[in-house]
Amino acid sequence: MLEAVERKIDQMVAALEDADARELYRRLPAGKRLRARLILTIAGDGPEAVKLAAIVEMIHAASLLHDDVIDAAELRRGRPSINALYGDKTAIMFGDVLYSTAFTQLVDLGRPIARSIATAVTRLSLGERRDVLLSRRFHTDREAYLEMIYLKTAALIEAAAESAALLAGKRPEPYRRYGRNLGIAFQMIDDVLDVTEDEATLGKPAMHDLSEGKTTLPFIDLYEALEEAGQKRLLALHGRPIGAEDREWIREAMERHGIVERCRAEAGALIAEALELMRREGETGLEQIARKMVERNS
Repeated sequence: MLEAVERKIDQMVAALEDADARELYRRLPAGKRLRARLILTIAGDGPEAVKLAAIVEMIHAASLLHDDVIDAAELRRGRPSINALYGDKTAIMFGDVLYSTAFTQLVDLGRPIARSIATAVTRLSLGERRDVLLSRRFHTDREAYLEMIYLKTAALIEAAAESAALLAGKRPEPYRRYGRNLGIAFQMIDDVLDVTEDEATLGKPAMHDLSEGKTTLPFIDLYEALEEAGQKRLLALHGRPIGAEDREWIREAMERHGIVERCRAEAGALIAEALELMRREGETGLEQIARKMVERNS
């Protein structure tokens, strides 16, 4: 099914009749296509579902292009990012091309679906801004963190599930909730992997979040578990390059306080709630997608 989505995206990019856009898109790593898988599982693999999946994946790609510029990221899934290869201006403008192309195609799918996806993109942008503001200092505000990852990550997954349900003539509410939970859990696990995995697995430097100034769930929980001396050491690492000795200290402290297990359990509870909603709707194909979110290592 995903092959049809890839072909549709290729067609959309080719229709721009711009060789530069085709070359830039060719250099983008495809990723896991979580949102496309979700849409096709809910709505089937008909032409409209394939088109919706392609639109959402194009929007996701655009958001990552802008995200990499904001974060000054040189790698994306183990490959040089577009901004590293061609500069920030090119990455931003190509992200705009993908956004506008996706919205042009989106209007063909009807007002309810278009409104759902467009609202999610607005939330995504607000979430990106919230992330930047929160990164100015180390914080322990769990509610602010959860709201930010909902806006930045979960909102588009929520809209993908809701839109697929609308397309398939299913009740949108439980699918919206499933997508929301899935998206929040996905980001929680991403934040855990930033701590537990190495650069070769992640495709980016380990503990990049803390060195960028981001305070993610594992670091919020770790700070609250540490004694005063440990808290001061952790605060001193915020927004700065983290050496091997400090990385080892962080991992040892997280293991000692059970931080990773606690974060995974929190994500797992969201997944369990999402799966129960889908069981009530008679859905069985969505369980594997959800399970992969909490059991992955990259």
